[in-house]
Amino acid sequence: MSSTTDASTGRAQISERTLRTDRWWLSPLLNVAGLGAWVIYATVRVFMQSYYFTDLPGQQYSYLTPFYSPCFSVGCTPEASHFGQFLPDWWWLPYAAISLPFLLLFRLTCYYYRKAYYRAFYLSPPACAVAEPHKKYTGETRFPLLAQNLHRYFFYFAGLVTLVNTYDAVVAFINKDGSFGFGLGNIILVANVVLLWLYTISCHSCRSIIGGRLNHFSKHPVRYKLWGQVSVLNGKHMQLAWTTLASLAITDFYIMAVSAGWWGDPRIVG
Repeated sequence: MSSTTDASTGRAQISERTLRTDRWWLSPLLNVAGLGAWVIYATVRVFMQSYYFTDLPGQQYSYLTPFYSPCFSVGCTPEASHFGQFLPDWWWLPYAAISLPFLLLFRLTCYYYRKAYYRAFYLSPPACAVAEPHKKYTGETRFPLLAQNLHRYFFYFAGLVTLVNTYDAVVAFINKDGSFGFGLGNIILVANVVLLWLYTISCHSCRSIIGGRLNHFSKHPVRYKLWGQVSVLNGKHMQLAWTTLASLAITDFYIMAVSAGWWGDPRIVG
């Protein structure tokens, strides 16, 4: 290690980028691999415009992948469009083009994801106690990063979309003939929705909305109790962020496989 002393500050100027000797580069590398793989998979699937709804002949059950919900395009299978069809059927326009931008922005502006992709893709900084390669740092005070402050509003839209996903999971228990049905796909859909709700309500914005703008918690015992519960979930926000990426991909892949006829859905009832 080599160093010099800055006469103006009296502090040592260390030439090395970092004094860390552990594998500090592993975390940003894994983030690049994980986020990159998920973005590639999700992009391919949302523009595929096929194998998003189980409607093969003889199938009584109906599963809709969350990547295509709500399905507003006129190109959607009518049974998959529970809330109407009004978007044009263009190859470059995803069938769920109304909801996908808000979900993407909700994740992009998420406090944890910001930390993850700032470190992984922008190396700003790549890890604690590791110098970043950028000469100038402006934080989130300029466009487009200034828009990160809109995270709270994207949270509201994400909550609405999660309600739609919940509706999809519930109606999936109703077979095409109106009878009750229950299979492996239902378990996957419900598990995915539960994880999505946990990720959404563990959001920092949700915690702030519940417990913010209060001077005395003692005067608001209900909100204080809810704030405490959300705070516990908030401590698991990073894990839930990754878990929901996995659950979304697994749910979508399973429905794609069933829709394509690669395998059938093991039925427990109906």
